[in-house]
Amino acid sequence: MPKELDVAKRAKVIEWLKTEVLDQVSRLFKALWEGSTIRIGDSLASLMMSSYILGRRLGIPFKDLDALLVEKLKKHKQEGHQLEDWYQDISALEDHMRKR
Repeated sequence: MPKELDVAKRAKVIEWLKTEVLDQVSRLFKALWEGSTIRIGDSLASLMMSSYILGRRLGIPFKDLDALLVEKLKKHKQEGHQLEDWYQDISALEDHMRKR
């Protein structure tokens, strides 16, 4: 494949993935409005999948994205994020990520 076509294809895929992320956010909001836990879970899983793949297409390996997430969780925990103070959600997610 000529280099110009490969670059165009990569750009098109990135744009498509960006629309997928937006579409999944929209689907999530609709599922929340409807109160459908099955659709909420499906939308969240699709959003996570699209985000990971978009990161990969942008040059961020899955493992690096996981490490960045763990670092962000540590930072939020140290700064006293409300979700940590109220529910310990930050610690729970950090623990989950470390056990993977």
